[in-house]
Amino acid sequence: MPVSKKRKQNNRPTQSKNISNQMSSSHGPSPRWYIFLMSGLMIVGVLLIVLNYLTLLPGSVSKWYLWSGLGLIGAGFLMTTNYN
Repeated sequence: MPVSKKRKQNNRPTQSKNISNQMSSSHGPSPRWYIFLMSGLMIVGVLLIVLNYLTLLPGSVSKWYLWSGLGLIGAGFLMTTNYN
């Protein structure tokens, strides 16, 4: 019966595959204005939608207020992907 070859043992420890080491970037933390702008866009978007349905904005209920509010909320969420 044939004999299988023995595997050579490697005495070196394996390198860590830590995701945080691979994804680390040279960028530092986000500036404070970025956080305020990101939060502000989402808050203003929600307020725009709520005030639209409470008919407190000029022009009665309008789909443009709704789309603008959703756009601001979406822009705020897109900014969260670059937040460090």
